[in-house]
This record gives sequence, C-alpha cells and structure tokens, in this order.
Amino acid sequence: FRTVEPLEYYRRFLKENCRPDGRELGEFRATTVNIGNTGSITTADGSALVKLGNTTVICGVKAELAAPTVDSADKGYIVPNVELPSLCSTRFRSGPPGEEAQAASQFIADVIENSQMIAKEDLCIANGKLAWVLYCDIICLDYDGNLLDASAFALLAALKNVQLPLVTLNEETGLSEVNLKQKNPLIIRKHPVATSFAVFDDTLLIVDPTAEEEDLATGTVTIVTDDEGRLCSVHKPGGSPLTGAKLQDCITRAVTRHKEVKKLMDKVIKSVKPK
Repeated sequence: FRTVEPLEYYRRFLKENCRPDGRELGEFRATTVNIGNTGSITTADGSALVKLGNTTVICGVKAELAAPTVDSADKGYIVPNVELPSLCSTRFRSGPPGEEAQAASQFIADVIENSQMIAKEDLCIANGKLAWVLYCDIICLDYDGNLLDASAFALLAALKNVQLPLVTLNEETGLSEVNLKQKNPLIIRKHPVATSFAVFDDTLLIVDPTAEEEDLATGTVTIVTDDEGRLCSVHKPGGSPLTGAKLQDCITRAVTRHKEVKKLMDKVIKSVKPK
C-alpha cells in the first residue's frame, strides 16, 4: 500500500497525528553534532558533523588571506558552498552543482547575511590591505530530507570551532606575518537556527521532513530565527500558500527549536574545550 498509494498511506497516519516513523507532527528526528577534532576534518580551520536522523552533513571552514575589495575596504568575506554529491542519494548526479545544491548555497549565504552572525568588519586585518576569507564547504554525506536545517546547523557549529592565528601586516615590507602560536576564536555575534516544515494537503504542517515526506508534500517552508527569537529569514520556494496563523505557528515552533539546538551545541562545545 505504501508503494502504490504513498500519499494515502501517509494521510492515514496524519489523521492520527503521527507519522510512519513514529514521530509526532511537531517532533524532530534525533539530532547529533560533532565539533572539531572529534572525528571531523583535521585539515580545516574549523569543522563540524551534524546528523538529523539519517541526513548527515559535514562542514569544513578554511581561512585564507586576501585583499579586501575597494568598496568594502574594511571587510572580509564569507563564501559558503553546499555540495550534494551523487554518493549521498540516488537523486543527485555527479558533475556541476544542480539546482538544489545552488538553492541551498544561496539559502546559507542569505542566512549569513540576514542574521549578521559574523560582522565582516571583524575579518579585516589591515584596512584596504588585508582581510580573512572564510570558505565554508558544506557537503551532504547522506540525504534523507531537510538539508537546510542540517546545513545551517553544521555551518554554525563549524564557525564556532574556528581558531584564527594572529596576523599582522609589516609596515616596512608590506608582507603579512602569521603567528600560529597565538590563535583566537571567531566572534560569532548571532546564532541563526533553521527550522523546516513540510505542508501536507495545503493545511497540515509537519516539522523536519524526511526525503519521502518532502516528495509527498504540497510545499515546504524554512524559518530562521536568532538568539532573541527574531526572524532572520523565511524561505518558501513556491508550493501551497500559508495563512498568517499557520506562519505564526511555524515561527513559535522555530523559536523553541532554536533553544534546543543552542543547548545541544553549547553542551558539545563545552565537552571539546581543552581542560
């Protein structure tokens, strides 16, 4: 029945206010995060691995030095890139990034910009001469829906793990001098957290959809909130329209989710801090 009439199969569960995997409509899958040297990428300046149920995403942050642009002489850059390799799901092909990967990269860029999680001025070393560029590579290792929440979480956790060496610009030679012995963490000013919902039959909202649920849904919406419960962005790529009341429900759930994620991350960061 599930294979022949997947939507009908789902509706029977939704009527009982639950889902085939046993979760309630507003319940997230088990979420875990590993930060830094606990099994992530050792060559990166900061890294994190996030699992949302089966969906697994890894983020590595590489910091490089570059000259700032003329019109933003006092700012550095943050360059996010989301990859969906063919190994993470049969729905993706090898080759240049597809539509979904591009949309996810754009979403992450918007989250960084709208939430002001990092002030780009903090990345400037010498005005007009030298600044940090943070390349944030987010790679999906296993795709089972809700890529955006996992990607945003992995990015935030990896950035919290970044330690940048002290860099000074030698006035006489004009060369940069890097002191690897003295490292400082990045200043993270805001902690944006994404919460995604799938819309069923234009009315029912379920949180943290799996790949199957995304395929059956009539639309999706992702709400991004910060530490103060403020809205950073609402990402709604087409699909069923939402009433104001429904959107408000989503925002309320997103604010609660933010607290859950922040608590989880603080706990993990505390455990990896050098004693």
